Amino acid sequence: MAKKYKKSEKKKVNMKVQWTKFIIVLALYLIFLYWVKSWLGLLVVPFIYDAYISKKINWQWWKDAEKPVRAVMSWVDAIVFALVAVYFINQFFFQNYVIPSSSLEKSLLTGDYLFVSKLSYGPRIPQTPLTMPLTQHTMPLFGTKSYFDWPHWDYRRVKGLGNVQLNDIVVFNYPAGDTIVSEPQYQTYYYDLVYENGEAIYKNNYPHPVDPKNLNAQQQHDYYDFIYAIGRNYVANNPNTFGHISSRPTDRRENYVKRCVGLPGQTLQIKNKIVYLDGVANKEPENVQYRYNVVFKENAQLTDELLKELAITGEDLGLTSMALGDLHKHGYVVLYSREVCTPLTYHAAEVLKQRTDLVESIQIINDFGSDDQLYPKNKVTGWTCDNYGPVWIPQKGKSIDLTVDNVAVYERPIKVYEGNDLKVKNGQVYINGQLAKSYTFKMDYYWMQGDNRHNSADSRYWGFVPEDHIVGKPIFIWWSSDPDRHGISGIRWSRLGKVVDNIK
Repeated sequence: MAKKYKKSEKKKVNMKVQWTKFIIVLALYLIFLYWVKSWLGLLVVPFIYDAYISKKINWQWWKDAEKPVRAVMSWVDAIVFALVAVYFINQFFFQNYVIPSSSLEKSLLTGDYLFVSKLSYGPRIPQTPLTMPLTQHTMPLFGTKSYFDWPHWDYRRVKGLGNVQLNDIVVFNYPAGDTIVSEPQYQTYYYDLVYENGEAIYKNNYPHPVDPKNLNAQQQHDYYDFIYAIGRNYVANNPNTFGHISSRPTDRRENYVKRCVGLPGQTLQIKNKIVYLDGVANKEPENVQYRYNVVFKENAQLTDELLKELAITGEDLGLTSMALGDLHKHGYVVLYSREVCTPLTYHAAEVLKQRTDLVESIQIINDFGSDDQLYPKNKVTGWTCDNYGPVWIPQKGKSIDLTVDNVAVYERPIKVYEGNDLKVKNGQVYINGQLAKSYTFKMDYYWMQGDNRHNSADSRYWGFVPEDHIVGKPIFIWWSSDPDRHGISGIRWSRLGKVVDNIK
């Protein structure tokens, strides 16, 4: 009797523990459903109840199987749990991001690893929920898509801790990455620009070979660069040359990181390199960079110590791997060419001006970039990276008068991001077949630029960033390694734990 009594008491205690676990898990799950406003998730509640209380389903059947099956399934169980946990955390809370290029230098550096908060602006409900965790759009090794196109859900963002603020550094999906070509042709094209009924038309294309080593990954696969240069139909009708055209949903596009220098509803203009918002100058980042023409003296030796002090990288100077090897071996490098076009901070430029033992002359470059490279690419504007605009940044619920003069600027938001059919006929704008004198925007848009102003593919090149492309906000740098240096010497110890909000 005593044994039965003890067994019964033990069972009661165990059930109390199970009920406590069930109530805690259920409460957390219901709070999560309330947060994301997705009550379809209530279908999972019976399974949670069964896992803790009723135990009708044998969730761990493999524990009673033979040893080989048990060993394999234990690993499968652990891997599946890890993948689900990683997917859930990455989707709703935070993810890791590494700075792949120099567009934000010297604020964020190539090789900085960031902790990116999804909570800062509110996480998006996944538009393509069936995807392999820890991949963006392509499976490693296999080169195939890492997600299923179905089901596809409409854009929705749950409430976060705040909104994008002016001068925030923001991670977002690359807007021009919705359509790509799989096998780009490494050519540039000369063309004649003519106008028909108020529209810019490119005709009579003359191909000219270009060294593919001089093109970066974005240039190689940017569908819109190709269609604006040589024509949409030409790309579509020559799959043997350019490969097949494919598209990516918003949340599967490449992740970019830039600084937000323009908010919805503001009018942005760049005058002599300074960004103006509604006529008021916006403060430049402390480590803003521009390109300079620097002429060094014959056989000038640039020491590793000086390059570190001025935060000048091998990429900035165009150093080859052999030149970097000489720098590490001898502690200095002699440039192959005395004249160098390189990005510099104001501080670095001033220091080099004082180094008359090294430098003959140094001059900042003005009006960098031509209007055929800049957004909008189907309108002749005369703008440059340093003198751009003005452009009004679309705001949700606000309207703009549409004319043949400004439709090129707002064509992509209206047509691509908000899903309308837009055409220009006989000098008039038609949206969804109807004559349109104005348009009311359905989303907020942002203007993003890199702090390395002459070496950044940003809104000046591909336009506005819609709110549904916003991914999150970098919080701090958890690791940083210098690509020019290896081993312990390549670790940037001073950057570890640095708060991104303090990088102004």
